[in-house]
Amino acid sequence: MKLCAFADEASAALSGQIAALKRNGISLLEIRGVNGKNIKDVSQSEAKEIKSVLDSEGISVWSIGSPIGKISLADDFEVHKDDFKRLLETAEILSADKIRMFSFFPVKGMNETAIKEAVYERISALLSLTPDSVMLCHENEKDIFGENAENCLWLHETFPRLRAVFDPANFVQCGVDTKKAWEKLRGYTEYLHIKDAAADGTVVPAGKGLGNVPYIVEEYLAKGGSVMTLEPHLFAFTGLSALENGASVKFGISAYRNNDEAFDAAALALKNILSGKK
Repeated sequence: MKLCAFADEASAALSGQIAALKRNGISLLEIRGVNGKNIKDVSQSEAKEIKSVLDSEGISVWSIGSPIGKISLADDFEVHKDDFKRLLETAEILSADKIRMFSFFPVKGMNETAIKEAVYERISALLSLTPDSVMLCHENEKDIFGENAENCLWLHETFPRLRAVFDPANFVQCGVDTKKAWEKLRGYTEYLHIKDAAADGTVVPAGKGLGNVPYIVEEYLAKGGSVMTLEPHLFAFTGLSALENGASVKFGISAYRNNDEAFDAAALALKNILSGKK
C-alpha cells in the first residue's frame, strides 16, 4: 500500500509540495497545480524541469489530476480536446500512466437522453485519443453527469477502458450513500481519493464525516487496491475556486493556521485509519 497526495493543497510551489510529501512519508504525487499553474497549462519545458526535480527527491507522479471533463456540455469541446492532447504529452514527460477526468456539466433543460448522448460522444473522443499505455480514471463529482453511482456505473459499463476514482466526500455532498455506491463501483475502482464530508457538505478529516472512509479503505485494500490519494480540502489553497467551478467551499470552524497544518492533519487522519486508531 502506498500513499499519494494532491500536494498543491500544502503549497502552490513545487518546493513546498515536496517538503509536505517528505515530512509525511508520501512518495507519490497526483499533480494538479504546480508553481501557480494548473497542470493543463504547464509547458513541455516546465514539465521536464518538474520531472527532474521530482526524480532528484525520490517522488513519482502517480496520476495527472487534470480538469478534463470539468466543463459544460455547451462549451467548446474542440478547445478542450486540444488541452487533453497537451496533457497526454505532459503525462508522458512525467512518466504518469493515469489521468484523472470528469464527465461534464449538463446543460440546464437538456433531457437525460440528450445528456447521455453528449457525454458518450465526448468521452468516446477522449478515449480515441488516449494511447493504450495511459488509463483514464473518472472521478465522481458534484454537479457533473457522474455525480451519482448510477450514472458512474453507466459510464464504466459503457466504456470498459474507463476506470474509477472513488471520492467518498463528493458522494456525500450529492446525498449519495457511499456504501451503496461502493458496492456498485468497487469492481471498476482503480484508486481512492481520501476526502470526507459532514451532512452539510463541510469537508472534514477522513473518518470524521459520513463518507464511511474507514470501511471503504478496508474494502479497497481487501480487494487488492494499493494506492490512495490524499485530498485534504481542509484549508483554502491556490486554485481551489477554479476547481470548485466558482462555488464556495465549506471549511467549518478551522483549527488549522495554514495549508501545511491542514495537509499534515489530513495525512494523520488517514494514517490513524490505516493503523486502526479512532
